Amino acid sequence: MALSRDARLMSGITILIVPTIMYGGWTLLGILTQGAVGPAAGALRLDETQWALWRAGHAHAGVWTLLSVVLQVLLDSARLSRGLTWLARICAPAAAVAFSAALFGLAFSAAFSALLYLGVVLLLIALLTTGVGLLRGLGATASGSPGS
Repeated sequence: MALSRDARLMSGITILIVPTIMYGGWTLLGILTQGAVGPAAGALRLDETQWALWRAGHAHAGVWTLLSVVLQVLLDSARLSRGLTWLARICAPAAAVAFSAALFGLAFSAAFSALLYLGVVLLLIALLTTGVGLLRGLGATASGSPGS
């Protein structure tokens, strides 16, 4: 399977986000093992709600980033205009960043709730656009596929 230049570009950029997720895991490990943020005990302490939000932020970052890379590959097969394809390509990783950042931020301030909703909307745009584009492509490929 050959990826388009656009899919390679966005996948490469998205994969470069992964070290930030790894750092988040390192931070969570510090909380789990030493009760404080980071590899060594520090001044910042998290209560149970903050701890849960940080775990959720880390988990969503990893899953949504992986989903973002998968969408880059699927968008190569979607039947969409160039503009809609780029909209979905950009919204997918932006959603991962916005949503997980919102969960981390909500641990300290309710002001981050808008970022949470932004992440949800961005992922919905990416998913719905990709899904519709893939379904639109069925008619073009169904007639030439075996067993149709």
